[in-house]
Amino acid sequence: MVMRLAMIDWFVIAAYCAASVGIGVWFSKRAGENTGEYFLAGRKLTWWMAGTSMVATTFAADTPLAVSGFVRKGGIYENWFWWSALMGGMLCVFFYARLWRRARIVTDVEFIELRYKGPSAAALRAFMAIYGGVISNCIVMGWVMLAITKIATTALGWPEEIPVTLGSTSVVLPGKAVLLAALIVVTLFYTMMSGLWGVVMTDLVQFVVAMIGAIALAVLVIMRLGGPEEMVRQVLASPGVDPKIISFVPDLATAGKLAVFTFVVYVTVQWWGGGQGSGYIAQRMFATKDERHASLAMLWFNYAHYVIRSWPWIIVGLASVVYFPLVKGEDPELAYPKMMVEFLPAGLRGLMIVSFLAAFMSTIDTQLNYGASYFINDIYRRFIRRDADEKHYVSASRYAVLGLMILGGITAWQMTSISGAWKYLAKLSAGAGFVGLLRWYWWRVNPWSEISALVVSLILANVLPLIKPLDQGDMYPVQLVIIIVVATAVWVAVTFMTKPVEERHLEEFYRRVRPGGWWGPMAQKCPDVKQDKALPGWPGWIAGVVCIYTGLFGIGYLCLGRTLAGAAILALSFASGWFMLSQASKISPTPQDGPADNP
Repeated sequence: MVMRLAMIDWFVIAAYCAASVGIGVWFSKRAGENTGEYFLAGRKLTWWMAGTSMVATTFAADTPLAVSGFVRKGGIYENWFWWSALMGGMLCVFFYARLWRRARIVTDVEFIELRYKGPSAAALRAFMAIYGGVISNCIVMGWVMLAITKIATTALGWPEEIPVTLGSTSVVLPGKAVLLAALIVVTLFYTMMSGLWGVVMTDLVQFVVAMIGAIALAVLVIMRLGGPEEMVRQVLASPGVDPKIISFVPDLATAGKLAVFTFVVYVTVQWWGGGQGSGYIAQRMFATKDERHASLAMLWFNYAHYVIRSWPWIIVGLASVVYFPLVKGEDPELAYPKMMVEFLPAGLRGLMIVSFLAAFMSTIDTQLNYGASYFINDIYRRFIRRDADEKHYVSASRYAVLGLMILGGITAWQMTSISGAWKYLAKLSAGAGFVGLLRWYWWRVNPWSEISALVVSLILANVLPLIKPLDQGDMYPVQLVIIIVVATAVWVAVTFMTKPVEERHLEEFYRRVRPGGWWGPMAQKCPDVKQDKALPGWPGWIAGVVCIYTGLFGIGYLCLGRTLAGAAILALSFASGWFMLSQASKISPTPQDGPADNP
């Protein structure tokens, strides 16, 4: 069974693509002025623009498939794989967002030579630019492209092969390649032309469209199943379904040791790596008006990312076991597009396809823009061509976008599992998470600290899956803990075995960023610098974590028909949210020392 599109569906799809191209044309002139406009939107974004752009980027075509697949495979609590990252996200709100904005840099990789100095710092910056801009970036684009092809082949019946006749010559083209090429042309055009301005403005539209599509499908599912309570009853009555499928956390009394250990790993150590914010998250903070807007952008992102987005996908994943019973060896990530075929009428089909196109484009355009920023700002401009004018760098940026898109397509061709790619990428950088947090707050951290942590992570992430019994898919949390423990032991030892960064450079960094924590020698030399105090941020962090988790679970209880429990938990969410906002309001712009913002 495939989803047939009516004329109105095709009209909706065509109108959306035309609007995306139009936005690219509109902002192309502004983006072409300099790299500051192309990569940072002139540092003029408000908190709601930057935060919505962040959440639109994370709302990729792969996410509904992976989340609904988690539910089918293990239950709702499997989503702690990504829910746990909230604690790191709230760290960024209260501790790191203002520091990032205060640094006045173009990419988070540029921070390396702001914080460190010497050949080792330059080498680390170059490596991280290649790793973040090419390797990690292509993995992300690869799984997003894989997701959109899964949707097209499952929901639309897109052919594996497309015969084409040119004169007397007949050729057979790979169906997935043709589909990706068509989608890439539209996304590539507006991303190359309009830079971050076009990315952010299309993201605002794409987030709204994607959410409407996801919510519409979830509402249709609940209505057909007779409401939330009846849906839960039918899910639990489906063949092969374990009652734990609707649990928000594993039952410690009945769950296996590995399931409990996995949950503990998710909520205690996995989220460190996202605590400071990086990649496109950092880029959006750099692009905000000031420190306050950077912090509020992260706050809005966290709320929308966890509370608003989660349940439409989870509901569809739960209900899928009623219509498509669990089968051993199945691909659980295909459940979502199958439910689209099952439920959507004409008109809504086009809207749903557009919502996935929006999700696809909002991720790909960001990956291309910030990936190109690494190549231009941290490789080309830093090491290859230092004396060109801004027009030259903008032109080079557009070519970099094109090259990254080609590499992303090649990567997608080699992938089979979305969630598997998520976990592999998490392992690659797991060992560097803690040192990434401490480099802001401890003067003794040096470039060799980060280099050693990354090297250990890269080696272990690829070696551990080859060792029995660690080669099983459910051994991911064990592998993660091994990587973090070994890498942390190594980088701490390396830190004390190598020389610190020279004091004059550290003093310049301290004056510019004004970090809190263990900066004793610099603080003594710079008594005129008002140092950030970390302690006042902790009450806000705790309240924020409580607010968003209770908001997430409160809405979840309502969706599962437990109205009183849901209302009570949401009341707690509002109360903790009020206190959190009172703490966040204390984050205000501070006088800028040192150089002005980079272009």
